[in-house]
Amino acid sequence: MSVGAELLAELKHRAVCCIDEAKAKLHSLSKDIWSCPELAYDERKSHDTLVAFFRQEDGWKVDSHFKLDTAFRASWAAAGGSEPGDVVNVGFLCEYDALPAIGHACGHNLIAEVGAAAALGLKAVVENSSSSLPVRPQVTVLGTPAEEDGGGKVDMLREGAFEGLDVVFMAHPSKEDAVYLPCVAEQDVTIKYHGKASHASAYPWEGINALDAAVLCYNNLSVLRQQMKPDWRVHGIIKHGGVKPNIIPAYTELEYYLRTPSRSELPVLKAKAEMCFRSAAVATGCEVEIQFARNKYDNMLRNATLEELYERNSKDLGMDFTIDEEVLKNESGSTDFGNVTFVVPGIHPYFYIGSNALNHTEEYTDAAGDDRAQFYTLRTAKALVMTALDVLLRPELLQRVKQEFTEAKLKEKHTELLSSLHAE
Repeated sequence: MSVGAELLAELKHRAVCCIDEAKAKLHSLSKDIWSCPELAYDERKSHDTLVAFFRQEDGWKVDSHFKLDTAFRASWAAAGGSEPGDVVNVGFLCEYDALPAIGHACGHNLIAEVGAAAALGLKAVVENSSSSLPVRPQVTVLGTPAEEDGGGKVDMLREGAFEGLDVVFMAHPSKEDAVYLPCVAEQDVTIKYHGKASHASAYPWEGINALDAAVLCYNNLSVLRQQMKPDWRVHGIIKHGGVKPNIIPAYTELEYYLRTPSRSELPVLKAKAEMCFRSAAVATGCEVEIQFARNKYDNMLRNATLEELYERNSKDLGMDFTIDEEVLKNESGSTDFGNVTFVVPGIHPYFYIGSNALNHTEEYTDAAGDDRAQFYTLRTAKALVMTALDVLLRPELLQRVKQEFTEAKLKEKHTELLSSLHAE
């Protein structure tokens, strides 16, 4: 084993030990967040808990309201060196918003714990070994609110919060370990129909029925599915359907999610869906408002080098990755981390938490707060730190990561161009 390889192995071992030594306070951090579920952009107690956590740790510079009210940044940089090219800035992300009614059914308290644990472990080993490293390390933790609704990372990208990062890591709870699961592009849309109220029995001809428009809208989209690509998804609800059976509904409202495997296809699906929305208004004589969400979620740009490093390190820690093809190929969800991967190379692996419960269920809420999740959560943080150390100690790997990132963006741009030409 070379001197460099010996140092890398030693630092990985020390990072694992550092995380183990901090497990009690990391568990407490996670439990505090889990015990007080808060919705998107209103995660005030969870935000304050994380800010206080890093302020209590030596050496961290904490920006408590970074770009967004419930976002934060905690950063540490090794001393010495004045050339910007010498610095490699490794980012870890914390999420901490919950779901309505069922709390942390997506385990974001564990995402926050993974990010905090990985950051502590990396800082602890590189601050005492920076003179032995080929680069000057910097560690950045970003607290990113509103993943479940709104897209806080998209807001933060717009504000430049990710500038200066070289690589970025986070990990998401699941019911299996997976280096990657397909995440699709997505945008929310709200459709509002305005009609005219009238007595539904005495003089219905005087009314304009907004519920008829909502029903037609729903049926139009259902009929559209025959002409949709197999991997496109359109799903929604009628949020408001009227107030009383004997009043012609003057107002109705629907909410839909539109999803495609890549962001290049999303405008095509949006255009088709919009025709369904508007034709329902024309058929019933209603006025229609169509409000697409300000932020859309992009698909994820994969980075094979980072994925391979993570998989190798995880297996060294005893992780057993799923080989179920149905799971690995199922394009199920969306995340605003996808948008991040178009700006900074990164990975978003999934980790088992000791339960076979499905995400977004009450059973998963219980599992995310259960002590059994701790072993798996900290093991994931260790694998992320080990992967970060690979990048810091082997500059050729970082170069490969960045080259793959550039190539992936060029390929995506080419796909977007072809999609736009096809749409015309």
